Amino acid sequence: RTAANLPQSAQSALFTISGGRVVLTSLTGEVTTAVQNQTNNTKVVYNPTSGSDKDLSGVVELQNAAVGLYLGLDPDLTSQTTPALLAATSYVWANLIRPVTLGPGTVDLNCVASSTGQIKWTLTYRSLDPGAKVVAT
Repeated sequence: RTAANLPQSAQSALFTISGGRVVLTSLTGEVTTAVQNQTNNTKVVYNPTSGSDKDLSGVVELQNAAVGLYLGLDPDLTSQTTPALLAATSYVWANLIRPVTLGPGTVDLNCVASSTGQIKWTLTYRSLDPGAKVVAT
């Protein structure tokens, strides 16, 4: 997905899942335009076509995030029900140890503030159902 502005005090779709179920194997982001210096707790949310939203990550503070900061779901979910959204200055994430199965819907970014800044996101997956796919929104 190309770099895009942060949602402004809102939840906005990053990727759309259609055609059946997929297995989310990794999700990473890279800050490409520095984030404004104000509190902005951010998390990743699964928004299914039917049913209630489910947090895919806990929150990470993006206040003053510099260009080149990487974000990613914690690959070791063995002791967590909701993985952390980790931030680091070097790319270190691998595939999730326990991948997440998602049906049709969207993978969204939720920001509590209206901050400037851009992030480029990458999602990897495997199709479980014939024709299931994920596309950047």
